[in-house]
Amino acid sequence: MANTSPFLEVIGLTKRIGHRVLFENISFTVNEREHIGLIAKNGTGKSTLLSIIAGNEGHDGGKMIFRNDIKIGYLEQTPKISKTELKDKDDEFMLLYTQYLTQMKISPEESERTEEQLSGGQVKRIALARVLAGKPDMLILDEPTNHLDLEMIEWLEKFLSRTTMSILMVTHDRYFLDRICTTIIEMDDMQLYPYKGNYAYYLEKRQERIENMNAYIARANNLYRTELEWMRSTPCARSSKARYRIESFYDLEKVAKTRITDEKVKLEMKGTYIGSKIFEAKNVNKAYGDKVILKDFEYTFSRYEKMGIVGNNGTGKSTFVKMLLGVEPHDSGQIEIGETVRFGYYSQEGMKFREDQKVIDAVRDIAEYVDMGGGEKLSASQFLQHFLFPPEEQFSYIYKLSGGERRRLYLCTVLMTSPNFLILDEPTNDLDIVTLQILEEYLKNFKGCLIIVSHDRYFMDKVVDHLLVFNGNGDVQDFPGNYSQYREWKTEKEKAEKEKTEAVKPAETTAVNNRNANRTRKLTYKEKKEFEQLEKDLESLNKEKEDIEAALCGGTTSVEEITKLSKRLPELNNEIDEKEMRWLELSEING
Repeated sequence: MANTSPFLEVIGLTKRIGHRVLFENISFTVNEREHIGLIAKNGTGKSTLLSIIAGNEGHDGGKMIFRNDIKIGYLEQTPKISKTELKDKDDEFMLLYTQYLTQMKISPEESERTEEQLSGGQVKRIALARVLAGKPDMLILDEPTNHLDLEMIEWLEKFLSRTTMSILMVTHDRYFLDRICTTIIEMDDMQLYPYKGNYAYYLEKRQERIENMNAYIARANNLYRTELEWMRSTPCARSSKARYRIESFYDLEKVAKTRITDEKVKLEMKGTYIGSKIFEAKNVNKAYGDKVILKDFEYTFSRYEKMGIVGNNGTGKSTFVKMLLGVEPHDSGQIEIGETVRFGYYSQEGMKFREDQKVIDAVRDIAEYVDMGGGEKLSASQFLQHFLFPPEEQFSYIYKLSGGERRRLYLCTVLMTSPNFLILDEPTNDLDIVTLQILEEYLKNFKGCLIIVSHDRYFMDKVVDHLLVFNGNGDVQDFPGNYSQYREWKTEKEKAEKEKTEAVKPAETTAVNNRNANRTRKLTYKEKKEFEQLEKDLESLNKEKEDIEAALCGGTTSVEEITKLSKRLPELNNEIDEKEMRWLELSEING
């Protein structure tokens, strides 16, 4: 009989850092083949929890029970690599490691470099290849898409959505969550709320939970007022017979004073005036030796334009932004900036704070008050609250902040200078989903110009109205749409080009000769029967797949059944792929 026990049971886990409680008495289970996404605000201990489960950090209470034979692979948010990690690895590991590096487009020369000689994206891919080559039963991933370009994110997304490994991950990439995870666990106010479905299902059910809880609290408040009146007016009547009512009153009081907020903070700034001339690029060229970034580039930026910049790592996206800001010189041509333009620049390297400074002081160093436009001003403290820093957290020292909280503070300091042209270079890394939603709303309504360099597809789709696509070697394409529209167009274009190439291949090639040979013969009786059966099988298998996906997202399926269906789905996908491939082979002969 197969072992069906959970891969991992977390029971009553508690973690404190000094006097701060990150989480207390939390419990959840990771089942075989289950793909779980963990969602929480920055600073609530997501990365710490993953580190504890991976065995890299201790905890203050509770326990973790692993299946005896389970093998865990852990990808840290900012991984470290060294050559010594590959010592004493067997041939199977090294073969798999090399294969993964090839798929992730890491050359043998790059894999031999030290960490200091590699980019953040290269380090992340090498670390990921090492984790996967270990053939873990369960993957723990902390922000796996950070520093990866769009091509690698989509490769990883496809790989993980089909894997039979269990997955527990933290990511801010909402498309990634939606397409990979079968369960979402939300950590809110030191409690866990599981949702048996993908990210879209989680959003719907989370809103229902909040509305139900608010209605419950409202009813408790109405009853609380009645009971409070009784407590105040009848002190002499409190005999032992009324003791149960007094105890109930204090339980009721706890519920009535509960505050559930949806964190839907709105940040609106009227913006400062920006003239009709923004920037013009005329015949701009830029290269580093043989590596061409821009070649005869021309562009005129329009008022209130919202541009996204995408492309693989190393194609020159950040260099382009720095040229626009005057930080990086261009080789030839002209870049003219309008007189009224006031830049606000958020970059991966620009976040510099004094560790011994308090959050509120870092903001007050820039301004005591923030001009919101239209005569409205906010104090530094009020502005921080819009970025989810409540008053009590504003007096925390910066060294106590998590990576995501620091990013949020940095973003706050950029926006409070009231720029009319925002340039954001990878703004979503390490930010939690709540902060991203606030930022998206702000940017959609921003009364100014915007350039975003990002690998976050969901974020780009929400905010930008067109793209500059850096294809490398100075090839820069202006695409009139968001990232999903670009990806769809590119897929269709590649498909058409492939069909065209196939059509003009020389008749002497083996592939075409085989095809021609197939066309000159008919299906055998056995092949014809197989072809007919494949069509029936594919129809049945696709129907089963639709039913499973509907059951997993329906919210009424039992845990046992979800586990069973989660095991079946990857097997089903593989079976469909194999039968589709065979159907295509036979259809060429048949057609």
